[in-house]
Amino acid sequence: MDIILLQTMDKLGDKHDVVSVKPGYGRNYLIPQGFAVIANATNRKKLEKLIEEEKANENARIDEYKAMAEKLKGQTLKIGVKSGTSGKIFGKVTNVQIAQALKENFEIELERKKIVLSEEPKEIGTYPVTIQFHEEVAEEINIELIKE
Repeated sequence: MDIILLQTMDKLGDKHDVVSVKPGYGRNYLIPQGFAVIANATNRKKLEKLIEEEKANENARIDEYKAMAEKLKGQTLKIGVKSGTSGKIFGKVTNVQIAQALKENFEIELERKKIVLSEEPKEIGTYPVTIQFHEEVAEEINIELIKE
């Protein structure tokens, strides 16, 4: 059974991919949950129009993304974490925490998927983070983990 994914699914495919799945999985889970639609001729035509519209919307937002990137250029984001006496942090710093800190400090709302950690922070210190606003617009900032 061929389906069109309406959102990115782990181990299955990205948004708007046409993938083949077992009929029961598609009919009983993916389609009723709104994760996919059947890949018939009508839905494929709708998909083409939808992809064109989304690309146009994203391209229209490039100037907005560039303004956000300029606002973040050279900034250091401070995030309070719990840590031991040796400086090792308890738990881990996630994209969600970084997105929340960006919203609080710079009034920039981002999806967590657009935040890419180059390495997982394990101790108090400064770490580079790439924010991928768009395929053409990315900005690297530093996050400084400080003791709460």
